[in-house]
Amino acid sequence: MELPAETIVAIATPPGRGGIGVVRVSGVHLASLIEGIAGRVPPSRIASRATFKDACGAPLDHGLVLYFPAPHSYTGESVVEFHGHGGPSVLRLVLARCVELGARLAAPGEFTRRAFLNGKLDLAQAESVADLIDAATATAARAAARSLDGEFSRDVRALVEALTELRMYTEATLDFPEEDIEFLRADDVARRLGAIRERLDGVLARARTGALLREGLTVVLIGRPNVGKSSLLNRLVREEAAIVTPIAGTTRDTVERRVEIAGIALTVVDTAGLRDTADEVERLGIERSWAAVGRADLVVLIVDARDGPSSLPEADRAILARLPAALPRVVVHNKADLASVAPRVDRREDGGGAWAHVWLCARSGDGVALLEREVLALVGAEVATEDTYLARARHVDALREAAGHLAAAAAHVESSAPAVELFAEELREAQRSLSTITGEFTSDDLLGAIFGRFCIGK
Repeated sequence: MELPAETIVAIATPPGRGGIGVVRVSGVHLASLIEGIAGRVPPSRIASRATFKDACGAPLDHGLVLYFPAPHSYTGESVVEFHGHGGPSVLRLVLARCVELGARLAAPGEFTRRAFLNGKLDLAQAESVADLIDAATATAARAAARSLDGEFSRDVRALVEALTELRMYTEATLDFPEEDIEFLRADDVARRLGAIRERLDGVLARARTGALLREGLTVVLIGRPNVGKSSLLNRLVREEAAIVTPIAGTTRDTVERRVEIAGIALTVVDTAGLRDTADEVERLGIERSWAAVGRADLVVLIVDARDGPSSLPEADRAILARLPAALPRVVVHNKADLASVAPRVDRREDGGGAWAHVWLCARSGDGVALLEREVLALVGAEVATEDTYLARARHVDALREAAGHLAAAAAHVESSAPAVELFAEELREAQRSLSTITGEFTSDDLLGAIFGRFCIGK
């Protein structure tokens, strides 16, 4: 890909007032621009005090100039930063002066896109820049920093290198057709492929957890009126977020709150009680409850523990029947204290997937920790650890796609009539899928979508 020759400029600090504001410029030839604002080009990588001036020499601001000559900069081009006072008006004046001197306004993510195109970052690292900025939890921020440091990319490249070696071995065999079957039946081929698949499974597990760290989860609480949905919301988010009364139908609208569990950001949604009603306001609230279910990653159906542990009332079973079959769900038997039942978890298999029944008391908090663990388990989230790196949905999809190709390759090895050509093609497709993660095989359209979501100035 050919890099544009234009010089780009943007305000690199957030909107609003602050003690310091930064205007960042990147391009090939910056000497005239720097001299036009600061009077002279400062020494490389040394913060130098300067007066920022307009075209007539009148002062715009006083601050520091930092100059990073190419290629030793964030973008790989020459970069200069003007650090001034953090008022919106003064920053816009410096920005306008840069434009007068030949720069153009940067598009969202253009600085990081140039870093990628110049080989300063691979695509996974470039995406982690935005993820680090947007991290919702401290765990997510640490995971994004590991990805930015290249840990995720190194694991992906190790897989690609192992596949490359196996492909070289395979392609050489294609020149000797009489040895095809013996090659695919060789223990060494099966061993190599098995080792690659095992390593890929480990990377996929870490990436799946990383994707949950980045995206978070939406957990929707549903159930009949007065079963304790609002009490459970308050207990999960550790604040009085919803009104709790003995009167059925108190909650008329959805209430959302954010909470962190084991490093995963959860949006917990309390909903109106589900029942037949002639009350127009309550009916609208119930419609919003079902709309929230449509956006959920997991549903928690809350029932009254006093209704019995073995079977659910018809009204509760009707609610479960309306849920999408593939949507993970937990059934919470609340008010376990009133039913004289100790907090516990009962796992059952059902046609809609794995279920968990949790007995707890939302009012006292007994058993709530059991629910938190089951929520993470049902959506496939492991507790984030120190080796978790942040990943995106496209990374997980690419890893799963590669795993599928490797599974197909393994089937050829085990076949009674193996074909080296098909085996080699599956390896090639697996390598191509992995290479999209770091950007070796990436379309311009995908790059535009990725960097277009960045903030301006990064």
